Amino acid sequence: MSNLLTSSTRALNPIERVSEVFFGLIMVLTFTGSLSVAEAGRDDVRAMLIGALGCNLAWGIIDAVLYLMGRLAEKGRSIAALRAVREAADPSVGRRVVAEGLPPLIAGVLQPAQLDAVRLQLIALPEPAARPKLDKNDWLGAWGSFLLVFLTTFPVAIPFMLVRSAGPAMRISNLIAIVLLFLTGYAFGKITGYGRIRVGFAMVVIGMVLVGLTIALGG
Repeated sequence: MSNLLTSSTRALNPIERVSEVFFGLIMVLTFTGSLSVAEAGRDDVRAMLIGALGCNLAWGIIDAVLYLMGRLAEKGRSIAALRAVREAADPSVGRRVVAEGLPPLIAGVLQPAQLDAVRLQLIALPEPAARPKLDKNDWLGAWGSFLLVFLTTFPVAIPFMLVRSAGPAMRISNLIAIVLLFLTGYAFGKITGYGRIRVGFAMVVIGMVLVGLTIALGG
């Protein structure tokens, strides 16, 4: 039913939060993983840090913009669906529009009379705006999306700021990254209902594979 209404009460839902954290970790690990510990000097570490922070800053901004575009598209579809329900000459057409805006599991168990009740409630709503508009929750969601991508950089990058030798800094950074990937997987396992520990370890493996592929492909 949320597709037919205007906005979620949460700026970012749990799946979005997990996705943003995972994305930020992959981004920063691509930079730290490409550093050659045997040959790295302070200038190399500094360049890597600037690159990692700058890249995550840019992608945080891009992700926030994409989030706002997605919210506008979702609200536009909601307005179009509401108008389709109101303009449907045949009640069965209106019920179909309502059913298409609901999760399939819920739509599949609702009877025509129940769908019709929702249709009548939608018809009774005030006239929607001519075009979708962003509200406070949307801007909060964009800000949250930016922060999750950008701030996830720091725990992995901090060892390179505090430890002078690149080797120990890399080991500490990798340990922090593994812990964060595990926690991300643990949260995803909790949301999806799979084993939290199992998904946590799986997320570590998936993350490392993706980082390796990114580095190998020149990312």
